[in-house]
Amino acid sequence: MNKILLLEDDISLIDGLKYSLEKNGFSLDIVNTISQAMESFTKKLKYDLLLLDVTLPDGTGFEICEYVRNIGCSVPIIFLTASDEEVNIIRGLDSGGDDYITKPFKLGELISRINALLRRSNISKNNNNNFIKCGDISIDLQRNRVNIDGKILDLTCAEYRLLCLLVRNKNNVVSRNVILNELWDGNGNFVDDNTISVYIRRLREKTENDPSCPKHLITVRGFGYQWNEVKK
Repeated sequence: MNKILLLEDDISLIDGLKYSLEKNGFSLDIVNTISQAMESFTKKLKYDLLLLDVTLPDGTGFEICEYVRNIGCSVPIIFLTASDEEVNIIRGLDSGGDDYITKPFKLGELISRINALLRRSNISKNNNNNFIKCGDISIDLQRNRVNIDGKILDLTCAEYRLLCLLVRNKNNVVSRNVILNELWDGNGNFVDDNTISVYIRRLREKTENDPSCPKHLITVRGFGYQWNEVKK
């Protein structure tokens, strides 16, 4: 049974989440403040997924996410947010979040995203091929570390997953629909299409010497994106 830590202070929403998550076979710990979440995580440490509200009485869910990532924990994290504005998406990515869902949301969509993240997490843990190499970039799958032209990249979890997908399909076009399906197991209805553009732009800022004239991450208009192999 997968164990989830839920950080949420809306009692009416908690009741629905508790019923739906437990009905789908998840074990649930519920906390209402940042301090309670920190205490629960520190004491137990063993959670399969964190479900974090963004706005809490004593802070934001981003604080918990940043703490978890800073101690080297790669547990999947989903943010519950009342806003889908780009600034909130970027803040969630920068803090190390894997996904976000905007309130109000359908419980079925949330369960689908949770299951998708847990599947990807298990695949990553069981992957025996520890390295991906492509020209001047190498990816250490065991340590989730990316090196490009001798420089270690500072990537969020979601940026890392997208980069792995693109590099695995080097020199081939990856459509936006494939990206949605691979990263969120959705069909575009679950995720604002603008999110992909945010990820792509931020990946270019971190992988390209000149993001306005990219050599690695190319947009193929009308089709999707392509990672070009650049020799050392």
